Amino acid sequence: MRTGRKSSFNPGRPFSKAAARTRRYGFLIGLAVLFLLADLALAWWNPMESSRRFYKNDFTKTLYHHSWARTGSVFFGNSAVTGAYMENKSSHPLTEMGLSYGRITDLKAILEKGLYQVKDELVVGIDVHTMIDDMQTDPTYQWFKKPYQPYIYAYRDYFRDSGTEAVKSLYAGAVELDAGKLLDYQPRWIDKELYFGLKEKAWMAERWDYYDKLWGHLTLPDFRENLDALAWVADYAAEHGLALRVIWMPWHKDFPKPPYVEPLKAEANRILAEHGTPVLDVMDRYSAEYFHDLVHLNREVGAPLFTKEVDEWLRSFAKPSNS
Repeated sequence: MRTGRKSSFNPGRPFSKAAARTRRYGFLIGLAVLFLLADLALAWWNPMESSRRFYKNDFTKTLYHHSWARTGSVFFGNSAVTGAYMENKSSHPLTEMGLSYGRITDLKAILEKGLYQVKDELVVGIDVHTMIDDMQTDPTYQWFKKPYQPYIYAYRDYFRDSGTEAVKSLYAGAVELDAGKLLDYQPRWIDKELYFGLKEKAWMAERWDYYDKLWGHLTLPDFRENLDALAWVADYAAEHGLALRVIWMPWHKDFPKPPYVEPLKAEANRILAEHGTPVLDVMDRYSAEYFHDLVHLNREVGAPLFTKEVDEWLRSFAKPSNS
């Protein structure tokens, strides 16, 4: 018997919930896809290299000053190489690839990832800090970015810095009604740090104490990653037909070398001898007037002398002419 009451059964209700869930998840998926596409576009633009609004690391500066060439003969090292080797004064010019805090593990990463293709000749400068495994470094070096990291996350601190500057420019332009200030910015420094003049002995003594507190206790295991990387680089050079040369970079003779240096040199030289790699040791060669501080030669007299000596050493390997 019909009572006239409508049934509460609604077969469409479950499908409505499913549709709502689909719309909700679809929106989130759409946001994720949009973020991914935006990050891919950002990585393609690569403002950390291409835009002067952003900080530039020393590897990027090397590319910039060589018309973005990513192949050639190279003189690799840390800031000691940057300060000492004058590429523009060299009669045997190499691409100066001195990197702030540069280590042999960085060179290995550059070669492994194909970020630069070394041709013909690879000179490696090693100073007292080049092979410290736990040496602080520049986190913006390209080889440190993990493949799974979003571009904007990997360089978030630098986007924050440049973004803050952009907001200030927009605000100043809006307040002052000056269209020229809307997109105004200060181009980031694009040159590497060089070293002029001589530091006072008292300053260098304090610096020696600072280095000693940080690293004076180190022993060979603290260099294992870089010693292994040195062997890897030597193997890579042999496999790719590169003439590998190694230079022990200058140290200020008025101060004792860190206690780990001699055991480290002995182990590194053993590895290099096994690979038949020529070594030039100028660690104890230069007197005080050639230095800016403990590890950097000055540009006035130290760097020109070093560059001349390296040129002569490298030319000594040239095959004599048949003429």
